[in-house]
Amino acid sequence: MRGKFLSLVGIGFAATVGITGCGSEPTQTALPEGSTVVALGDSLTYGYGANDETAYPTVLAELSKWNVVNAGVNGDTSADVLYRVNKVVQHNPDLVLLGVGGNDVLQRIAPDTTRANIIATIDTLQFKNIDVVLIAEPYLSTSALFGKASDNPLYKDIAESEGVPLYSDGWSTVLSDDALKSDKIHANAAGYRQFAEGLHNYLKDEGWVY
Repeated sequence: MRGKFLSLVGIGFAATVGITGCGSEPTQTALPEGSTVVALGDSLTYGYGANDETAYPTVLAELSKWNVVNAGVNGDTSADVLYRVNKVVQHNPDLVLLGVGGNDVLQRIAPDTTRANIIATIDTLQFKNIDVVLIAEPYLSTSALFGKASDNPLYKDIAESEGVPLYSDGWSTVLSDDALKSDKIHANAAGYRQFAEGLHNYLKDEGWVY
């Protein structure tokens, strides 16, 4: 079902914790203002439920002073993103923020297929010496239908196996608050801003942002 990304509600506060956790020393080299960063993903990256000016890549660009390219497409699966990753490479980005996989769950695509597609996407970028930050998305479960979603554990597994940073709990946190949603499965302008602010804080903690 294209144009309808599955993002389920979760519980918590704005998360800025990745694999390395809060309080650790920065592990990355800061990207200067004007650096090209690509936000690659599905409708949550695109900004479905809001508009171009309030989508999270636009807000992140304001906060970081980077040139953040919005490469989100409504309804994209991990296979779709893998198919168009070479177009992303053409931007010569300094960093790619990769958030995809929710539609795979919605379409009941086998987790092993999703994992393989995401890993292939990461490998393609890393082969071109492009750094990647993986963004976790919620997992479909019975409890999620009643408002208690959590990140799909697949993302942590991929981040650990591929050695890439993981921004976790961001979408689950935003989509736990009705005031931050445009519908049951997408953020509104305030929700996208909160996500961007949380991601910006995480990137700053990791050392990507001055």
